[in-house]
Formats: sequence, structure tokens, C-alpha cells
Amino acid sequence: MPVSLPPGPLVIGLAGPQLSAEETALLQHPLIGGVILFERNFTDAAQLRTLCQRIHGLREPRLLITVDQEGGRIQRLRPGFTRLPAAADYGHAFDRDPERGLERARAGGRVMAGELVALDVDLSFAPVLDLDYGVSEIIGARAFHADAETAAALAGAFMAGMADAGMAACGKHFPGHGAVAADTHLTQVVDARPRAALEGDLLPYRRLFAAGMASVMMAHVVFPAVDGQPAGFSRRWVQDILRGELGFDGAVFSDDLGMAGAVVAGGPAERVRAALAAGCDYVLLCNEPQAVREVVAALPANTAPVPAHRHARLLARAMDDAGLPVARQVLAAGA
Repeated sequence: MPVSLPPGPLVIGLAGPQLSAEETALLQHPLIGGVILFERNFTDAAQLRTLCQRIHGLREPRLLITVDQEGGRIQRLRPGFTRLPAAADYGHAFDRDPERGLERARAGGRVMAGELVALDVDLSFAPVLDLDYGVSEIIGARAFHADAETAAALAGAFMAGMADAGMAACGKHFPGHGAVAADTHLTQVVDARPRAALEGDLLPYRRLFAAGMASVMMAHVVFPAVDGQPAGFSRRWVQDILRGELGFDGAVFSDDLGMAGAVVAGGPAERVRAALAAGCDYVLLCNEPQAVREVVAALPANTAPVPAHRHARLLARAMDDAGLPVARQVLAAGA
């Protein structure tokens, strides 16, 4: 029988393609709200469906199962899945023919989400809303376009395709990661632009919030014109700007707290506390099982449960998959 618990704030990685006894017990801890999948958790479709069903069966409401399945070089699950184009591919198609570009973006979202929902995965952390300034080592072709309005239109089409398949969307990396060269996985990153210069980066969020986007992921980037802390640790960014100025009431994810851009906040427990204090609903600990153990030992079990309405919006809904073959054809035709 599933354990009845409100979802906790921790979204954690797993060691392999099956749950260990330790992981099974951990996923029933009140601090846990979901898992994030990687290549190490996947061998084939049948195995992944079994894994997801077992995870979903542990809790009520069920734990959130997530993955990074954007397309291009960020596609964690590959064998047996459609090889998805990078977001920039849709932008290039848009530049040639706007209608065709939007059609391809919607098809990409439909295929990506449809294949995951069929295996009981709830959420892919997509679409990327960062703009292509031509300088970022980590964003690059993950961005739809350099123009904010065009990026918003293409990301909106991709989000609509995800919704066609029964999946919510997660825009990232708020407020923007495309204008800095360095990679927050490897170092602390600073974007020194004045506040007014960030309005273009915020435009896709404004557009997609109006269209019903259910979640965002914060950047580990520091914007000194706004706050000296990385955005995901900043109440100014999360509470004042995201919640206040932009009126966003969906779920807020931290980026992976194991990244170098997050170490400024201290050890694992201090990072989690800082992200939650800033206003994040979920915090990611992707690849450090010992860090998860430290956090679970250090934080009270009832720390910051995720609001039920935000969690519920992110759980995938089973949909008729009749449109999936057509969407695959649209992608293949533009390859």
C-alpha cells in the first residue's frame, strides 16, 4: 500500500535501473518529493516503465518522476526513443519559414513528452527559455533563438506539444543563462548586465506564464545588479520578481545543488536551506547520494512540503497517443 504523505522538496537521483532497498525506504521519507532519471537508470522501455510504476506506487500523492529530455545533446534517454533535434533546429526552421518552424517545435514537444508519458515519466525539464547570445558554453544550441519574441513563440509551441501529450512544462534557466560564457556546472558564473538589460531574457517567461506554464527552474547565475546571491538562492529573484512582478504561481525548482555554481551557499544541507528560504518548492540533488543522506539527517522531516496544487499540476496525464506518429513524421521531414 502506498504511504500517504505530502510531497517533500527533495528531487533526487537514483543509482541504477532498479530501486535498492535503501532507495525504496528513502523515497518514502517525508522530505522526498520526486526523482530525476539519468542514463544510468535506463536499459529499455519495459525496465523503465517498471521502475516508474514502482516509484509511483510508493506514495500518495505519487512522487514526481523527472528527466532532462530537451533534445540535441541533452537527451538522457536515447535507445528506443526518437532522436530529438536541439532547440536551435526549430529556430533555423523558423527563420526559413515561420509557420513550419512553429509546426516542428510543437511536433518536437509532442514526441518528447508522448514517449515519456507512455512510460510513466511525469516531467521533462523543458523548454529552455535562455536566449542565444552566441557566447554560452553550456546553452548554445539548447536555445531556440537569439530574438526574445521568436524564442517565446517557439518555446510556446513546444510547450503546447507537451500539453498535447499530457505533460506540463518547465521553463529554464530563470532569469536567463544565455549571456554568460562560463558553465555553472563547473564554476560560479556572474552576469554583470544592468537590470534593464535583462528584460529581453524575461520576455519568454512573461509570454509562457500567460500561456499557463506550470514550473520554472532557477539558474545558478549571479546578477549583481539585482542580488549578490545566485538566482536560485535569492529571495529578490524568486519572491519579489518571479512571484511578485511576474505573478508566477507555479512550482519553482532549483538547478542541481551539486553544481559548482551552488557551492557558495555551503554544504548540502546549507544549500537546501538557502534554496528553500529563497522560495524554491523543489530542490535537486542529482548525483550525490551521500549529500542526500546528509540533508535527510540534518533537516526536520516536515520541512517545506510542496503545495499540493503545484505538485498536482506536474503529474503527467495519460492521453490518447494517436497524434504521436504524425508528430514523428513532421520531425523526420525536417531532419
